Amino acid sequence: MTDKIDDGGPAFPQGTYSKTPGAMGMSLRDWFAGQCLIGIMAGQWTTITAFGAKSVAKACFHRADAMIAERKG
Repeated sequence: MTDKIDDGGPAFPQGTYSKTPGAMGMSLRDWFAGQCLIGIMAGQWTTITAFGAKSVAKACFHRADAMIAERKG
């Protein structure tokens, strides 16, 4: 059994009427991770070259998971 990662739901929901897969847009988890990456690239470009893109991406999603958990209290 695998645990489903809590993605926080849709970041920018347009409504629940659509039956089209993916119509709800990106998840809140993806949005948070992307915002984290923007911050890293804006201020610490050497982090990506020093640790590698995969490592930085993993760190961004780790922080996104922490933000989702914190929202739940």
